[in-house]
Amino acid sequence: MAKPKVAFLCVHNACRSQMAQALGQHFAADVFESYSAGTAPAAQIQPDAVRILRALYGIDMLRDGQTPKLLAALPPVDIVVAMGCNVQCPALPCRRRMDWGLEDPTGKGDEAFIYTAKAIEQNIKALRAALSADMQA
Repeated sequence: MAKPKVAFLCVHNACRSQMAQALGQHFAADVFESYSAGTAPAAQIQPDAVRILRALYGIDMLRDGQTPKLLAALPPVDIVVAMGCNVQCPALPCRRRMDWGLEDPTGKGDEAFIYTAKAIEQNIKALRAALSADMQA
């Protein structure tokens, strides 16, 4: 059985959704494939997000080739996770949809980025556990 494809979405695809893609690949690659995209992608990933993930997890999103991209760059996905964009996310065909409701830490201090990274980590682990249980059923 193929692993489900999970798309993490936010407007600029520069911070939360990129962090979720990286943490999904780090903590759940054995259960699902992680992707990210946005409706109006930024020119680059937020440097503080890159720095914090490198410091906390040893993940280098830039070295791993992550870049902001449009929704059209995504393959067909099974699950769509809105990061909490405070806008209506576009209708992207999928089997399941959820919103993690996370505030964008951009422009705030390291504590906000660390909080966001840890919240995403916990959500990734919970999604991994739920999907693992579904596969076992």
